[in-house]
Amino acid sequence: MECSDTNTTTSSTPLSHSPSSSSSPPPPPPAAVVLSPCAACKILRRRCAEKCVLAPYFPPTEPAKFTIAHRVFGASNIIKFLQELPESQRADAVSSMVYEASARIRDPVYGCAGAICQLQKQVNELQAQLAKAQAEVVNMQSQQAHLVALICMEMSQSPQASPQQSQLHDNFTSAVPHSHLQANPCFLDDNNLGSLWEPLWT
Repeated sequence: MECSDTNTTTSSTPLSHSPSSSSSPPPPPPAAVVLSPCAACKILRRRCAEKCVLAPYFPPTEPAKFTIAHRVFGASNIIKFLQELPESQRADAVSSMVYEASARIRDPVYGCAGAICQLQKQVNELQAQLAKAQAEVVNMQSQQAHLVALICMEMSQSPQASPQQSQLHDNFTSAVPHSHLQANPCFLDDNNLGSLWEPLWT
């Protein structure tokens, strides 16, 4: 009798649980990743595959980019172009297609050729203006050299310079560039001022 009472008491005692296991909440489930379709698949209303050829070049934030290219080339041609190129050249090809499509929409007749011709026309006009300005500079330099030669000739024919003429000569030589003085050494002779300045004092 005593033994059976002991067993009954032992079996009726509840099992103890650790406080840490009862207080810790279960881990939250992982957040679901929502993949937005690319702009091409969204406009074409089709499911965007994991390895979509158009996704890297037509992100969902730039729908107008694919709309312009699709309007001129068509989706099938764009996909065909990209599949024929290596991945290193696809980004440049997409940029070229979008630019050409934009030019074709602005100018349906000439497209990119019209824009290139317009730019070439502007380049030719600027080159003509530059050539004209350079010709004017050369003409002014020629006139200046001719004027210096005439002054030098007048100075070489003068007998003797007065003090006032010498002062004018010093002022003139200080105003003339050094290169013209080297090309025309007659400026350096103070005795060649007579005939040039003589009419000023008579």
